[in-house]
Amino acid sequence: MRIGVAATPDVAIPTLNWLLDSDHDIALIITRPDRPAGRGRVLQHSVVAEWAQAHKVSLIKPENSQELVGHIEELDLVLTIGYGVLLPENILALPHKGFLNLHFSLLPAYRGAAPVQRALQNGEVTTGVSVFQLDKGMDTGPIFAQQSLVIDPAWRSFELLDQLANLAPSVVERALAMIDAGESSKAQVGTSSNAPKISKSEAKIDFTKDALLIAHEIRAFTYEPGAWTLWKGEPFKICSSKLVESVEGISGQVSVIEKSVFVSTGSGALELLRVIPAGKKEMDAIDWARGARLTGGEFFG
Repeated sequence: MRIGVAATPDVAIPTLNWLLDSDHDIALIITRPDRPAGRGRVLQHSVVAEWAQAHKVSLIKPENSQELVGHIEELDLVLTIGYGVLLPENILALPHKGFLNLHFSLLPAYRGAAPVQRALQNGEVTTGVSVFQLDKGMDTGPIFAQQSLVIDPAWRSFELLDQLANLAPSVVERALAMIDAGESSKAQVGTSSNAPKISKSEAKIDFTKDALLIAHEIRAFTYEPGAWTLWKGEPFKICSSKLVESVEGISGQVSVIEKSVFVSTGSGALELLRVIPAGKKEMDAIDWARGARLTGGEFFG
């Protein structure tokens, strides 16, 4: 089949690489327009745009979805992967077999922009990949193929995304084989849930919560947008932690005991493993604590 791929983030790369080596033809890459980045606000290509240029695949960067008219009518289908644009019905109808979407959850669970992060935030032990037909709803279309994945309790969101991205090609392959064979998709079955985008304000750590809930949030929000608190009035990110036996102290209080850094919570405590202080690179928490010269009684928040 002649396939277009509408994608922006690096999680699309394993599937793009598989498609490039498959019997299918990647006829077009669609990605978001270049965006200013860094202190100099220099326009920067998306990772997918760079991939398209490196592999000499036709590339367009529409400012709005209507600019797809005239580009996708001769394609068999378009596969979207983290494209980040809600497409109207008139655009969805243009390719011969419509649009498919690669989504990182077992639909109908976790429909929306942040399925991986929300799954970790809620302490899920299983998630997966779904390939489904796009319709006018938010991740509501019928499913062609799914594959589940057991979540390692140490994985953070970027690590789980990497695992799912590498699982995705086999699920896409099954979906395309079904379409080639004329097999039908099936309506989503089960309890639906939503996975809205995570704001920076939501990612601020509330140390009055239970330690387990905070640990889930740190895993979910690392590295985007980053689980954070305040240290002496400056933003301070916590990127890795583990549950420990209760440490004496009140919510948000920091302690250093035998070369380990702990923070007390509303119920239980966490050992901090990796942190990013304001203006510095990621480091071991104990190295930060040594440099901070803690004297006891200090608090986050």
